[in-house]
Amino acid sequence: MENHKIYNMPFSQVYDLYIKKVERKGKNIEDIDKIIMWLTGYNKDELNKALENNVTFEEFFGNAKELNPNREKINGTICGIKIQEMSPSLMKEIRYLDKLIDELANGKAMEKILRS
Repeated sequence: MENHKIYNMPFSQVYDLYIKKVERKGKNIEDIDKIIMWLTGYNKDELNKALENNVTFEEFFGNAKELNPNREKINGTICGIKIQEMSPSLMKEIRYLDKLIDELANGKAMEKILRS
């Protein structure tokens, strides 16, 4: 597996960036947690603990209870890369999350973001 710099980055650091992005667009910050919990299977306490303990992205996704099978319905381009064309990897999971946060920031309805 390739070792990208982001894999060793604290998840809490990127989480703060997600909050800033969503706040700039005037969106609901609590929806970030809903998205993360939907994607990873974490509950609120587990998510808060991961943020407090500064776990890395690799640890964060490695400790996820159950990645939502509907995440595979997420498609589109993020950072110039088509998600649906990526091989299964930690980077693909990170890109799924990035895409969902972008959709929230751009005003997409939660039921569509969560592929309900």
